[in-house]
Amino acid sequence: MTHEIAVIPGDGIGQEVTPAAVDVLEQLPVDFEFVYGEAGDAVLEDRGEALPEETREIAADADATLFGAAGETAADVILPLRSVVNSFANVRPARAYPGLDAVQPDTDLVFIRENTEGVYAGIESEITDGVTTCTRVITEEASRDIAEFGFEYATENGFEDVTIAHKANVMRTTDGLFLDVAQQVGDERGADYDTALMDALAMHLIQRPEDYGVVICPNLAGDMLSDLAAGLVGGLGLLPSANIGPDNALFEPVHGSAPDIAGEGVANPAAMILSAAMLLDHLGYGEEGDRVREAVEGVLDEGPRTPDLGGDASTEDVTDAIIDRL
Repeated sequence: MTHEIAVIPGDGIGQEVTPAAVDVLEQLPVDFEFVYGEAGDAVLEDRGEALPEETREIAADADATLFGAAGETAADVILPLRSVVNSFANVRPARAYPGLDAVQPDTDLVFIRENTEGVYAGIESEITDGVTTCTRVITEEASRDIAEFGFEYATENGFEDVTIAHKANVMRTTDGLFLDVAQQVGDERGADYDTALMDALAMHLIQRPEDYGVVICPNLAGDMLSDLAAGLVGGLGLLPSANIGPDNALFEPVHGSAPDIAGEGVANPAAMILSAAMLLDHLGYGEEGDRVREAVEGVLDEGPRTPDLGGDASTEDVTDAIIDRL
């Protein structure tokens, strides 16, 4: 069976790490057809729109999408792309890998982030000069969907600890609804879980991340807490992510376009290649996904390493080493 994969490198180091992930996927005994689309800052400058309609259609029609990074146009690219694939769940693992100088070597977390609403619903207004508002949207349906997904993910992947993150002590109506619905889902499933105020959770994650496994979060909280966890394990260059919809999905590294090193050939491809491993899992190629992860982990442990991890290797050097291990 041939799987059509949309490939959208985007801006900055997305142009360097996305080809690395494609190179790795091409080594596997899986029949992929790669279809390329353009998006990002340069596309906006050239064509007047950051995400052309043909790129939307490529992502919508594909079995899955690999996306690199977006620069100043991130909100005009990645949010609509997530919508194109009807993504309701953002999955962000954060693991400490052997051989790396992690702040917290016992970290093994997965953030299950609601992906459609909250303050990222995009409802902002200027009601008068100097006064602006942002409307936070929380619905029962979306809260139930992400809670169901989170508890199921924990079961399928062997995580015993599930935490529901919230701020219902202040945002009593919106996060109150999110918390109530998520707890209902946990109770209906007979699952063990804890709840945590998201600000206190940020502190506890730094102090003792080994106490946590799957964290189910509203949209903004999941974005912030997963970036915090990146600092525990060695940086954003190590965090992959998946945007999961009912019939489609988009995979991207958590890092941005890194314009300060773009074009220098030293970007760490690990997060992008680990995102490709998540793509393999999603399409039913779990064994191949595990092979890719094991190859990445071996290179992270023994080298070569890019400058962000204290080495002097290039993106190509690291990619070649991963392919050699495959």
